[in-house]
Amino acid sequence: QVQLVESGGGLVQAGGSLRLSCAATERTFRSYVKGWFRQAPGKEREFVAAISWSGSNTYYADSVKGRFTISRDNAKNTVYLQMNSLKPEDTGVYYCAADRTADSDTYYRMAAYDYWGQGTQVTVSS
Repeated sequence: QVQLVESGGGLVQAGGSLRLSCAATERTFRSYVKGWFRQAPGKEREFVAAISWSGSNTYYADSVKGRFTISRDNAKNTVYLQMNSLKPEDTGVYYCAADRTADSDTYYRMAAYDYWGQGTQVTVSS
């Protein structure tokens, strides 16, 4: 069964940094679009960032632009989310997602992704 496994979450003070990783168990995921979404307590899951299969195109939510960087290492079948200048409002469960057909028109939609990880908790204290 295809799996996405997130890691790297934790507790950090405001202004700090964390790097999330998402490892895929299947080599076929190397050609998939990868995305990060997050869900804060009591709120809906929202788009954070996405990256094309080649890594040449990246997309970000306005709330994280300039602070977060998404990248991927297809040789390791892993996608990363470097989070800098963290704010308390960045707190939530962060989910990795993958899809073969997501594109520049759909990357921000949850429904565009067929595969999801279990999530990793990020807590930013003020």
